[in-house]
Amino acid sequence: MKSQSDDLYNSLKVLPASPGIYKFLNSEGSIIYIGKAKNLKKRVQSYFSKNSSNFKTSVLVKSIRTIEHVIVDSETDALLLENNLIKSHQPKYNVLLKDDKTYPWIVIKNEPFPRIFSTRKKIKDGSSYFGPYTSVRHMNVLLNLIYEIYPIRSCKLELSEQKIREKKYVICLDYHIGKCKGPCENKQSEQSYNEIIEEAKLLLSGKTKSLISLLASRMKSLAENYEFEKANHVKKSIESIKKYTSKSIIVSNLKDLDVFTIIKKENTFYLNFMVIKEGSVVYAYSNKIKDQLNKTADEICSVQIDYLKEKFRSDNQTVLVNEKLNFEHPDYKFECPKIGAKKELILLSLKNVSAFILNQRKKAILQTANNNEQRILETIKKDFKLKSIPIHMECFDNSNFHGSFPVSACVVFKNGKPSKKDYRHFNVKTVEGPDDFATMKEVIYRRYKRLIDEKRTLPQLVIVDGGKGQLSAAVEALDSLGLRGEIPIVGIAKRLEEIFFPGDRFPIYLDKRSESLKVIQFMRNESHRFGIEHHRNRRSNAALHTAVDVIPGIGPKTVTLLFNAFKTIEGIKNADKSALIKIIGKHKTGLVQDFFKAPS
Repeated sequence: MKSQSDDLYNSLKVLPASPGIYKFLNSEGSIIYIGKAKNLKKRVQSYFSKNSSNFKTSVLVKSIRTIEHVIVDSETDALLLENNLIKSHQPKYNVLLKDDKTYPWIVIKNEPFPRIFSTRKKIKDGSSYFGPYTSVRHMNVLLNLIYEIYPIRSCKLELSEQKIREKKYVICLDYHIGKCKGPCENKQSEQSYNEIIEEAKLLLSGKTKSLISLLASRMKSLAENYEFEKANHVKKSIESIKKYTSKSIIVSNLKDLDVFTIIKKENTFYLNFMVIKEGSVVYAYSNKIKDQLNKTADEICSVQIDYLKEKFRSDNQTVLVNEKLNFEHPDYKFECPKIGAKKELILLSLKNVSAFILNQRKKAILQTANNNEQRILETIKKDFKLKSIPIHMECFDNSNFHGSFPVSACVVFKNGKPSKKDYRHFNVKTVEGPDDFATMKEVIYRRYKRLIDEKRTLPQLVIVDGGKGQLSAAVEALDSLGLRGEIPIVGIAKRLEEIFFPGDRFPIYLDKRSESLKVIQFMRNESHRFGIEHHRNRRSNAALHTAVDVIPGIGPKTVTLLFNAFKTIEGIKNADKSALIKIIGKHKTGLVQDFFKAPS
């Protein structure tokens, strides 16, 4: 993340946990990748959370300078929008969906006795298209339902009136098994067939309530005329439609139009513009405009709509707006819908406006925080006479109890904040007794020897908790590693908050209100807390194990097995005999239980 700008870092932090699409832009403002996500925040942050073993992804991440996103209502909408945008922009790093293939549609062919089938190509021949469907499985379920309910022909014959009259065709197997009523031999009129097609259109348009109402009326009429077999068939059709409706995913079959919504907050207008083609969102754009001349929403709209239509090359004749405008345009008309699918588009657009406003505010807060961090780090650089800004700082503190269980803690701060995943504990290995100086020398040596061996970056400032003695020991460790002068190091004494520099006879005293001192004190206190916590855990574990270690015939490996299984002395004492036998065997179980039963 160091190579990326603060703006990119802030964009990552304010992403919503909503379904949508994301666009990665390079330094030239060109879109280099478009993706979809069920959760935008998790998906986009995953690109930056770890080093990818995929070379293409690594190169992509290094090229990203700006992130844009569009919120949609569902993962299905995200799939459709991703498909349309990739085909429009042809991003460099997108491999899939760049060809002329698209998600499938269901078409009702413009021909005598129309066929209904799936296709991936839309032809402007007057046919009706429904979709697109992001799930082929759901589309096939819908097609099968139509074939199950309605006797629609599957042949590709040209059923013109003349050819039917001339008896050019012969009925096929579908007629004999009841899947077709034989229009090729004039056994079904075109009017009767078209009535079936109109009902199929209702189902494909998602107007299942109207269709069910129509079928229910027909079923009642058939029953009144004692045509119970036909009525039962209609009843089964209603049941099939109801069963499908609970699972269906049907995309609204809206015509081509644009959506423009605008909201004013304080002295700023926030707007969203979407281009809808064939029922799908193909472009979406959000922006803000500072109102320095007290303009009205109408004045902003009159300029921005023309600009945005030209920018996205939209020739749509209808523009949906969230508020009625007090002007007319000669080239297109405005609509302010109150209900239905168009109102849903307005709400989706307003959702994007609200998300944009929230993101802008979060970015402003983060930018202020970043500025504060930068100012504090600059102050530390000046106060401690450093060559570079101390983005990475580390602080060490020792802890022991009368020389027993000596430990040390290293806390890591990045950009002036704790980086807890980088904290490290040290169990002291070479020091006997309460020797704070030798302990500091050991842990400093071990820490930076490991960083060198692993070729990891070294800190720009190291702080040791203590005075001249601890600092001198730490400097000796750096000398033995050849790091003297490579890593700036200071000591901080607790009582008077004195800051010691290597080689200086006298300490310096920072202003008690100094931001530099407050950060150093925070690091010192954090290392002390972290070290004490580890020291107490070691003493506690040792005390627990001591109570079991004295059992004759029980060695350290058995003790470890017991504590892994039962956690505490009380847990071991009260453990069931069969459970103990399973862990340590029958003989040792007898030793343990006899020990706890013996009078103390």
